[in-house]
Amino acid sequence: MSFIEAMQQRYTTKKYDAAKKIDAQKKEELKSVLHLSPSSINSQPWKFTFVSDPATKENLSKASAFNATKILDCDTVVVFSRINNIPMFEQQIERELPQGAVDYYRNFIQPQGEEQIYDWFSRQVYLASGVLLSACAQMGIDATPMEGIDPKGYDKVLNQKDYSTLIAVAIGYRADDDANQPAITPKSRRDKEAVIESIA
Repeated sequence: MSFIEAMQQRYTTKKYDAAKKIDAQKKEELKSVLHLSPSSINSQPWKFTFVSDPATKENLSKASAFNATKILDCDTVVVFSRINNIPMFEQQIERELPQGAVDYYRNFIQPQGEEQIYDWFSRQVYLASGVLLSACAQMGIDATPMEGIDPKGYDKVLNQKDYSTLIAVAIGYRADDDANQPAITPKSRRDKEAVIESIA
């Protein structure tokens, strides 16, 4: 299947088949894909937590409002978190990045203040979430990006101190009767001409 065909067939899964499991090797591949995700200046201000343990999923479901059933029935929940300890991040880039990248952060990001630094961190995490969704589509794995969760509740379940949950992505395989799948409910997008401009 080509990438465009995979994207035509992917959709936000609303109902999972709890009996269908993702092959362990495929999950390892998804971890590698996330590890290779792009970020501004290669900053990588993130952590990705793969949760397959039923008890932990049960606890996360209680902090997932209307997404609780997806958490329980999917194979794995991938939690996307951004670093929330700026000094720790700055030590990280001093250790790991070339001086030019550190200078960019010091000269263009840091002067904007704490709120803007955290916004910049978050934007990098969202880049990675798009990479995961695309990889899942190519691998024939269904996925559901979810902001409808309680991030602080997730942090408590995962015992996160230096990172803060932003979003979660359920991954697994659709239930046959999931009404949101394209075979039942065709994909809906605005006209291509309305959202894409070409300057030749």
